[in-house]
Amino acid sequence: QVQLVESGGGLVQPGGSLRLSCSASGFTLDWHVIGWFRQAPGKEREGVSCITNTDGSTYYADSVKGRFAISRDNAKNTVYLQMNVLKPEDTATYFCAVSSDPFACIKPSLVNYWGQGTQVTVSS
Repeated sequence: QVQLVESGGGLVQPGGSLRLSCSASGFTLDWHVIGWFRQAPGKEREGVSCITNTDGSTYYADSVKGRFAISRDNAKNTVYLQMNVLKPEDTATYFCAVSSDPFACIKPSLVNYWGQGTQVTVSS
């Protein structure tokens, strides 16, 4: 059974940093990407950053380029999202997800499995 368990969310002031972790287990599909999505109240879920299983290529949404960094530790089956210079508009529930489709990060409907989400709030 696929399990994606996120941790690391919380309340942070603007300009601060957080690191999200996603512990993954139970994969039975030949996944192509694993990554992070977010959803703010009243908005659609969007891809934030993904990393491929094949060559470690990464994708970042324009809104987070230069501020966020995705990485993975294959030995621990864990994916991280380092978030720096956080802004109030980064406030959202962040979800870890995995997909067999390489375009899932730009089209969340292609995601195969979702984690339960972790809340990130950026506020002074």
